[in-house]
Amino acid sequence: MKNQSALIGLALAATGVMLQLLYMHRFEAEVSGGPKVALLVAATPIERGAKLTAEMLAERAVPQAYVDERAIRASDRDQILNLRAASTVPVLQTLTWTDLIATTDDRRDLSSLVQPGNRALPIRVQFEEALALIRPGDSVDVLGVDGEARSASVLLQRVLVLAIGQETRVERSAAEQSGYSASLLTLSVSLEEAQLLSLAQSLGRLMVVVRGVNDPRVYESPPDVSRSDLFDSTARQAVQRSSRRPIRLAGANP
Repeated sequence: MKNQSALIGLALAATGVMLQLLYMHRFEAEVSGGPKVALLVAATPIERGAKLTAEMLAERAVPQAYVDERAIRASDRDQILNLRAASTVPVLQTLTWTDLIATTDDRRDLSSLVQPGNRALPIRVQFEEALALIRPGDSVDVLGVDGEARSASVLLQRVLVLAIGQETRVERSAAEQSGYSASLLTLSVSLEEAQLLSLAQSLGRLMVVVRGVNDPRVYESPPDVSRSDLFDSTARQAVQRSSRRPIRLAGANP
C-alpha cells in the first residue's frame, strides 16, 4: 500500500514538473514574441527603380509578434525576383510589399500589381490636378476630412500607389504627361484598410500627401486636427511640435 502511495506521489510530482515546464516554455515564447518567422531583408542597399536579384536579398528571423503584416516572407522570395524597387531600401532593412512594384514599363493588369493579402482600392481625392505629379510606385499618406470640414485625420500611412486613373506605368513620355488627367487614385490596402477608406469617402473628402522616396518612417498615433486649431495659437504650436512625436520605421524590426 505504501509503495502504491509512493508511486502515485511520484507520478503526481512528475506531472506537476511537466506542467510547470510547459507553462515556463509557453511564458518564454509569449515574452519573446512567439515563434520566429523568416523575413527578407536587403543584403545590399537597393536603389529606387532597381530590379531585384537573388544577390540583393538575405533572410532574418523575427518573432511573430513583431512581424509587420506587409513584410515579405522568405518563402515569397521567388515571387519578388525581377520586380522593381518602388523606393530606396537601406541595407538590412526588412523588405515590405509596399517597397516593390512590377518591373515593366508597359501597362499591366491591375490584379498583377496587388500585393499578396491586399486589395486594389480606387479612391477619389481632392485637388485632382495634382494626380498628374504622382506615379505608380510612389508611397502616400491618406488624410480624411469630415463632410463639414470640422476635423482632419491621418487615416493611413505609407500606402503604395498602384495606378493613376487607368495608368499603371511608372514612366510616361513628356507628351503623355502634358495631356494627362485623372480623377482616381488606386491604392494597395488590406481589407480592413479598404473598409476604413470606403467609410471615410462616403462621409467626407480624402486627400493624399506624397512621401519622400527614402522616408520609411511612420508616426505613432497622429492626433486629429480640428477646425478650431486653425485659430488657436496654442493648438497650432502643438501641431508644429508634433513633428517630434515618436516615430518608427515601417516594416522595421524592434
